[in-house]
Amino acid sequence: MEHIRTSLEEGVGYITMDRPDRFNAMDVAMAQDFRKAGIQLARDEAVRCVVLRGVEGVFSSGADLKYVRERGAGRDTGYLHPEGTGPQQSYGESFKQILEYIHSTISEIKRAPKPFIAAVDGVAAAGGFGIAMACDLVVASERASFEWAYHKTGLTGAESSTFFLPRLVGLRKAMELVLLNPRLSAKEAKAAGLITAVFPTETFDADVHALAHRLAAGPTRAYAVAKALLNAAAGVDQLDFHLDEELQQLVRIADGKDFAEGLASFFGKREAAFNGQD
Repeated sequence: MEHIRTSLEEGVGYITMDRPDRFNAMDVAMAQDFRKAGIQLARDEAVRCVVLRGVEGVFSSGADLKYVRERGAGRDTGYLHPEGTGPQQSYGESFKQILEYIHSTISEIKRAPKPFIAAVDGVAAAGGFGIAMACDLVVASERASFEWAYHKTGLTGAESSTFFLPRLVGLRKAMELVLLNPRLSAKEAKAAGLITAVFPTETFDADVHALAHRLAAGPTRAYAVAKALLNAAAGVDQLDFHLDEELQQLVRIADGKDFAEGLASFFGKREAAFNGQD
């Protein structure tokens, strides 16, 4: 796997997103590997706790907008048409290719009979924000930041973000984070109830290591039952239905004029001029 690495250390499994030149954003190939790694570690009984992390001071920015702007890669879509020919796919279809794998991984994380820890050292934005929120615990370095960010390009939210956000912080605060889009520091994210703990940047890796090994040494079967009961109480059994709705709505909005403008402004490094039209 080119941009996703896995390792196992004394019962702790690590999934490392390693594409720092693209802010650990996922194209289809990386999203496929992310799903493969998630399933592997979620279902391996030798793995008692999983840490999801990035590299070089970046967590993730979600789906790769460069890949979407280029409307996918021929090697990913050519099989859909005879001899690789056919109409160029839409922005929405490009997103769908990526998000189906990411959403499947999120579903696996929530069903896994073990704790998943998101270790956020740096930026977690848009899809990266959603992936982090789907984990059971979220710890951050002091230099970490959290941002909804979808609306910067005229998108609606995906990667479980609209499902978990109101459950974590309440409806009023969720509306604030979505509509006003503040960038939260690690301390602000903890105060809002988004994350579990903030560790010093200098000792972050060691602190994450200690937390993960503490969980791996604990009564993991009891953790599994408690996790399932808490998820049932929070209505997480509805997550898969909601992920499908998030995907359908984002695909629809991505084929509209506002997203085309948002994408152009993102790569043009200018303010978007949205007109509120599909």
